[in-house]
Amino acid sequence: MNYTQITPLEREEMLEAIGVAGVDELFSSIHPDDRLAGPLNLPPAASELELQNELNALAEENSGAHTHACFMGAGSYDHFIPTLIDQVVGRGEFLTAYTPYQAEASQGALQAFFEFQTQVAGLAALDVANASLYDGATAVAEAAMLAVNVNGRRRVLVASTVHPDSRAVLRTYFEELPVTVVEIPAGPDGIIDPEALAQAIDNDTACVIVQSPNFHGLIEDWNACFEAAHSIPKTLGIAVFNPIACGLLNRPGECGADVAVAEGQPLGTPLQFGGPYLGLFAAKNAFVRKMPGRLVGETVDTDGRRAFCLTLQTREQHIRREKATSNICTNQGLLALRATVFLNTLGPQGLAEMAEQSYHKAHYLATRIAEITGFALKYPDTRFFNEFVVTCPAPAAAIIEAAVHEGFLLGPPLDTPATGAQGSPNDLLICATEKRSRAELDSLVEFLAREYGLQTSD
Repeated sequence: MNYTQITPLEREEMLEAIGVAGVDELFSSIHPDDRLAGPLNLPPAASELELQNELNALAEENSGAHTHACFMGAGSYDHFIPTLIDQVVGRGEFLTAYTPYQAEASQGALQAFFEFQTQVAGLAALDVANASLYDGATAVAEAAMLAVNVNGRRRVLVASTVHPDSRAVLRTYFEELPVTVVEIPAGPDGIIDPEALAQAIDNDTACVIVQSPNFHGLIEDWNACFEAAHSIPKTLGIAVFNPIACGLLNRPGECGADVAVAEGQPLGTPLQFGGPYLGLFAAKNAFVRKMPGRLVGETVDTDGRRAFCLTLQTREQHIRREKATSNICTNQGLLALRATVFLNTLGPQGLAEMAEQSYHKAHYLATRIAEITGFALKYPDTRFFNEFVVTCPAPAAAIIEAAVHEGFLLGPPLDTPATGAQGSPNDLLICATEKRSRAELDSLVEFLAREYGLQTSD
């Protein structure tokens, strides 16, 4: 964003226009005891060159995916982002715009959101999508709220393999409401047993929430899980999906999901220290009037030309107040635009290639690591997408710290509260995306074998 300060002449012209002799007179209404007596405790002004050098020096102290080979996953992924995205999103009319209160005057923004909704609905293989939510975790909670509002039931079943952040937000949403959140534990293979899920479903179950690939990267059996959900009429199946995986795996709607939600960060948003990200939300058309967030629709203007508008606004809180379907009326518009440009740039073939490369590179890396004495895949017989759990011969936290000095970002460990304490101290989650080269994959294997591989005696 460009910024040019005003000149002394411009300052004098503004003061003259409002009839004030100087800046001191402008603030004369403030009591002298409440005004700053001396200069601010700041360093002296720097030239633009000096400022650039200082900021560059500070930035170089950060280490991240731009300096290290990133093998971190757990919901945030280091995918390739075409330069075109920043060029489009950096335009002033997009970068500085907030939610338009006279939305129909912003036809360009509405068209972009309409395209976004179309793309998300296509990714999920469902009828309709909204203009985005705050993040994937709130999208999960809003989906459960939709289910409760649709069928009036009071039990929400969520797989323990759903991202810990999503489950935490889900519990927060319903903490003060007469709704019980029940977690379904995974089996020894790391995924949900559809038969055990079926036994947990009763006539008061509002929905079943299953993530695939799940938090450990494993591919769940959506078809069987949602078939179990639908064994009780009006019980909704909610899929939590990875949008990149839709280029390779079956999409939620194809597996029987009624609602599908996702974290949209992989679609052209950098890691950026954990946020902001955006939530994706799609559903069957039967639930459109219970959906949260904003919906952009297509219409025609008075001259019969194609136009766009906000539609079904009577669901929203600025009209219905406490009776609204959700207290969320805004969206992550700038990040939704990034996702739109990202998907348009890649196209179906590019998305499929990104998914396939991530899948094959992760499987190559998993096979190589499992060959190191002392390392083993925690779920060797369960299918996974682009991340997997490794049981290590040393604490995962120590390996993560040592790897940074070798140029690798690993993790997270799975025994911490942040990851839901879903593993032992030696369990490590590792991810590989299309950005990782063969040389980087092999270098990581060499590091693990050299520093932690157990030596066998003859």
